[in-house]
Amino acid sequence: MSRPPRKDLVVPLVTVISDIVAIEGAFLFSYWLRFYSPLTSIIPVTLGIPELIAYVEGSLVVIPAWLLLFKMRGMYQPRRNVYFSDEFFAIVRVVFIGMLLVMAAAFFYREFSYSRLVFGMLGVFGIVFISLGRFGAMKFEQWWYASGRDTKHVVIVGVNETARRVYENIADHPSLGYEVIGYFSPGSSKGLMGRTKLPYLGRIANIPAYIKSHQIEVLLVALTYKEHPQLYELVRDCEGLNTEIMMVPDMVELMTSRVRIKELEGIPFIKIKDVPLSAWNQVIKRGFDVVFSTVILILTSPLFLIIPLLIKLDSQGPVFYSQERVGLDGVSFRVLKFRTMRIDAEQKTGPVWARKDDPRVTRVGKFLRRFSLDELPQLLNVLKGDMSIVGPRPERPHFVQQFRKAVPKYLDRHRVKTGMTGWAQVNGLRGNASIEERTRYDVYYVENWSLVFDLKIIFKTIRAVLFGKDAY
Repeated sequence: MSRPPRKDLVVPLVTVISDIVAIEGAFLFSYWLRFYSPLTSIIPVTLGIPELIAYVEGSLVVIPAWLLLFKMRGMYQPRRNVYFSDEFFAIVRVVFIGMLLVMAAAFFYREFSYSRLVFGMLGVFGIVFISLGRFGAMKFEQWWYASGRDTKHVVIVGVNETARRVYENIADHPSLGYEVIGYFSPGSSKGLMGRTKLPYLGRIANIPAYIKSHQIEVLLVALTYKEHPQLYELVRDCEGLNTEIMMVPDMVELMTSRVRIKELEGIPFIKIKDVPLSAWNQVIKRGFDVVFSTVILILTSPLFLIIPLLIKLDSQGPVFYSQERVGLDGVSFRVLKFRTMRIDAEQKTGPVWARKDDPRVTRVGKFLRRFSLDELPQLLNVLKGDMSIVGPRPERPHFVQQFRKAVPKYLDRHRVKTGMTGWAQVNGLRGNASIEERTRYDVYYVENWSLVFDLKIIFKTIRAVLFGKDAY
């Protein structure tokens, strides 16, 4: 069997070149802005204009250092499947650290006095130029893979709902650069994967031989915890095969995703669960919620005049709809929304979830739900402190009582405040999506909270509201 050609060289190379050009461009632009632009009429140059070559030579030292920082952050990996918001926050962090190194080096380098204002501009325009370059490189990466170049051959291991969802996501996004060849089953059943058009390739025991004969580069494993013994055997049997193995964590892995070792007087303890938000993190998150919700309320205040009028013209009943939901620590509160359904929506059925093309939804309600405008009054819940901008979506007590018994770790969603948007929602888990899958994402958010994570979810929410199709 001939050795397959090396892949994943073009995209990282394009990204590195983009960063080099962007950093050098930021140096030159900052130099021009300080010494030759109209800015000099506001901030005069009093000590003469230094030679450009000194800054070019300085950039030759800075560029390798910043590239190394990007490399250490794993930002030259292909197929990273990141949104631009992910990229932007990582760039800000790297540039901030890079600027600290630049200023430290300039302090100890006495042969030439660099302008502190140029360095300040370099930090700002470094972020701008690198972000623009990265955006272009990201679009190139998506085009490169979508056009069939450097596509990796993939097989899926598993036949459950998660395996089916993995296949559908890859099939719907050719820009990921993966071609799914087929799937293997842990047993004799084809499970939910039998509903797809994907070829059935056999049982897990057949995988090593298939890899050797078909040059499979990636195994995407989606097994339940009961099937893990077969996973261990698979990893053992694939020793010596140059194939990447990636696993979708089930609830057991999720529970231990934040495992840490803590030592008390020489005795090691395994911490398998921690308080999600420390006291200071609670203060930071609450402060962000208050400021953000206040700003959005001010910006959307005209909608609070227009939407009630449209609701009144479209159907009888109140403008607002108040409903009991379960929040932090299982405490109930009244969530506020613009009414989108008829006033007798649940008179005959009792509590039920909304569904696609729900006949109970009014004409105006369909529009409000499509763009999540019915959620705007929840900003008042955020100001009051019942909710957060970002967090697991609040559920009704009727459904909480059902899910707490049927879904492992479901109640862990209530360890933080519920939110107007969440990690599950921006990943397409809205409407009648699997509650187990929602819980998986919600618990991940609870255990991995950070302010940057919240900002990332907000950016993705804006994108989902404008271009998503799962709201109803």
